[in-house]
Amino acid sequence: MTTSDPRTVVIRYVEAVRDGDADVIQDSFTEDATWHYPGDLPVSKVWQGREEIVNEFLGTMGTVFVPGTVEIELVSTIAEGDRVVAEWTSRATTVYGGTYDNRCIGIYTVRDGKIASVIEYADTRHVAETLFPNENAHSPAGTE
Repeated sequence: MTTSDPRTVVIRYVEAVRDGDADVIQDSFTEDATWHYPGDLPVSKVWQGREEIVNEFLGTMGTVFVPGTVEIELVSTIAEGDRVVAEWTSRATTVYGGTYDNRCIGIYTVRDGKIASVIEYADTRHVAETLFPNENAHSPAGTE
């Protein structure tokens, strides 16, 4: 199903992440999409382009979770024009033996039925402690 309704596009993407549907995840972004993950974490930067977002950013994040333990729950969405704010929870067991349990917000901009940009906000202290416990939390991506 293809739709250009921004809220439907974002819900489809979040559900694809929840379900592990790599094809829908890949298809959800424009080729020139950006994903901004603010903060000072190893993944904090503006990720440029669909390939970098899907293969590097999302791909890297996927390696810190024990396969089969990730649970994503879409809590709410608010849409106005081409922008959608989505709130979700992410829970998983990490490869370090910890429990990841975070509430996140993403501000999505949709263009021609695909996600063109995202700014994601989360509890970065929790991300650092659970997903990057052996790394310097004050080394944003690309600054090593």
